[in-house]
Amino acid sequence: MATNHKTRMLIIGSGPAGLSAAIYGARAGLEPIVVQGLQPGGQLTITTDVENYPGFREVIQGPWLMQEMQAQAEHVGTRMMWDTITNVDLSGKTFVATGDGGDTYEGDTLVIATGAQAKWLGVPGEQELSGKGVSACATCDGFFYRGKKVVVIGGGNTAVEEALYLTNHSDDVTLIHRRDSLRSEKILQDRLEANPKISVLWNKKVDSFLAGENGELRALALTDTVTGDASEIETDGAFVAIGHAPATELFKGKLAMDETGYLLVTPGTPKTDVPGVFAAGDVCDHIYRQAITAAGMGCQAALDAERYLAERDFAGVTETVQY
Repeated sequence: MATNHKTRMLIIGSGPAGLSAAIYGARAGLEPIVVQGLQPGGQLTITTDVENYPGFREVIQGPWLMQEMQAQAEHVGTRMMWDTITNVDLSGKTFVATGDGGDTYEGDTLVIATGAQAKWLGVPGEQELSGKGVSACATCDGFFYRGKKVVVIGGGNTAVEEALYLTNHSDDVTLIHRRDSLRSEKILQDRLEANPKISVLWNKKVDSFLAGENGELRALALTDTVTGDASEIETDGAFVAIGHAPATELFKGKLAMDETGYLLVTPGTPKTDVPGVFAAGDVCDHIYRQAITAAGMGCQAALDAERYLAERDFAGVTETVQY
């Protein structure tokens, strides 16, 4: 039998943004409910070594970090629900989300922290070697390739930015693009061309990622998109940089988005165009996409949700007194 769950603060998504919002919301007495979704813990659960999250001297594991965040959120009063939201109604005084089993979740405020997923090439070896030389985040993993040979795959802003960033760690960076010109902004292309640490392989398509005897990435198998010739490029690390897809399908036609599907918020805040609905983390951030920035935005969302409720409740009391 379907159950209705009510809360002062409903959170969809259980990555760093959602769990940070839950921690702050619970401490404010809002008794938040977190609906965890298809990937409880978010993208950090498929990340092995994490070396840039503040507070930890040694390398930590992504899944462990998310387990600790969830335990902290539960410790201060958060209810974690194992469900996947299939529909949302943002038209009423409260916001209602429906799970795939029929349960409904009703919140006086809503924090959307559904995140974004990196786009992958979908070729052999890519997922098998993820964390073993293949990555989709140079800022996250570039440090592990200090002094090594790395490649970046893509031709847009993300790819060029990743290649430029990697020159902080490597003197041998190769950008691989399937066309003969980049799609990135001109200023980024100028910086790329001026950097002696970066070379470009034009008209090359990645067919597969090849493992060495140690089970780590050894090389990429390529095909020339003009001549059809096959080749390989040896590398220690490969960064797939063909963009991200925000998990916002549920909110199309209900919240303002940009042309790529990221939720639009008031600059410097997590406020969407619907009062009482807030967005935090990668679902609205296509620039930084870090666990620490997502956590910070989750904190902002909870604080703004608390203020929204305080103002609404005060207005209701005032109206009652006037009558």
